[in-house]
Amino acid sequence: MIINATEFKMRVGKYLKLAEKQEIIITRNGKEVAKLVPINKQGTPNADFLYGLTRNYSNKDISLKQIREERIGRLFYHAG
Repeated sequence: MIINATEFKMRVGKYLKLAEKQEIIITRNGKEVAKLVPINKQGTPNADFLYGLTRNYSNKDISLKQIREERIGRLFYHAG
C-alpha cells in the first residue's frame, strides 16, 4: 500500500494497525521516503535494500547476481 505523508500523519493509528499485516510505503511530494513493514516479517532485509538500489530497472524480475553486479558497479563508479 502506498500513502502520502499527510494521510499517514492524519491516520497514523490506522496505518500502524495495517502495518502489522502488510508493507506500507509513505511518499512525500510523489517520492517514496519511508516503508513500514510488519515486525514479524520473515525475510531478508538486505535483499530488500539491494532491490531498492535497482528500482530504476524496468524489469523487476532480476536475479541476485544482477543485484550484486549493480551494487559492485556503483561502488567502483563512485570511488573513481
